[in-house]
Amino acid sequence: MGYKNLKFPENSLFLVTGGAGFIGSNLCEAILDMGYRVRCLDDLSTGSRKNVEMFLDNPNYEFIEGDIKDLDTCIKACKGVDYILNQAAWGSVPRSIEMPIFYCKNNIEGTLNMMEAARQCNVKKFVYASSSSVYGDEPNLPKKEGREGNLLSPYALTKRCDEEWGKLYKKLYNLDTYGMRYFNVFGRRQNPDGAYAAVIPKFLKQLINGEIPTINGDGRQSRDFTYIDNVIEANLKACLAPSEAAGEAFNIAYGGREYLIDIYYGLTKALGLDVEPNFGPDRKGDIKHSNADISKAKELLGYDPEYSFQDGIKLAIEWYKENL
Repeated sequence: MGYKNLKFPENSLFLVTGGAGFIGSNLCEAILDMGYRVRCLDDLSTGSRKNVEMFLDNPNYEFIEGDIKDLDTCIKACKGVDYILNQAAWGSVPRSIEMPIFYCKNNIEGTLNMMEAARQCNVKKFVYASSSSVYGDEPNLPKKEGREGNLLSPYALTKRCDEEWGKLYKKLYNLDTYGMRYFNVFGRRQNPDGAYAAVIPKFLKQLINGEIPTINGDGRQSRDFTYIDNVIEANLKACLAPSEAAGEAFNIAYGGREYLIDIYYGLTKALGLDVEPNFGPDRKGDIKHSNADISKAKELLGYDPEYSFQDGIKLAIEWYKENL
């Protein structure tokens, strides 16, 4: 269970792109805690300097401020690297609908630059962030790899393209690529601010500050909320996965299903509050229901998520109470 007992060759160097972001900074922290070296590449456009500062005194940590849209920067960052965990991307389905070209440049061209740099620098494994949004309008639950529908947003399209490039780089260049189809990741250091903030930290901050949150739609949409430590486990196990599993994408989730309205009332109860939410319009491009079949990741990566939604939400609430 988990990732803390995983073993890599001594002195292994991991490159985490987007390492100043929510998922990236947690990956950096976990790898440093395990005693390995980390190089972080981030342009700080969506990541936070605060997520980097805690590591700067660690001799095993190196920070490069740079942009994955620049191939030379990517090649420089990949020199001497064993494993790449490519988390650098712009998130948010609604924002991508407003900015399709920008998303193409960041999420497709940027990821392609990183794959090419990995190939040129003979990196062992290239693990990259994909998304459950690639399932589009496919109605069946649970979501299963190989059964995707029509895409609903530019963001989803960028992630589907990344997966196709990953497949091609394995086939043409024998670069071991592994796509992580994240399902609604949450946990410590997730940004609660801004119009496109994820729902759990946003609700928590508003409730703690005495504000009334707004739920988009009727609250009956369901999600496979996935605690951050499960995602760390998946990324690190992908780095140890056999080459036969490369060129594929994997659902990374717990395999559960939570309704937004139930989460809202669970948060108010945990905080000792009795506050009814506001309801707003549905978000454009959103998938109504999301629940993952994680059998492929279990079989091919050895993924065995340790934290249920209930385990994770308790830890997240504690963290936000202390850090907001």
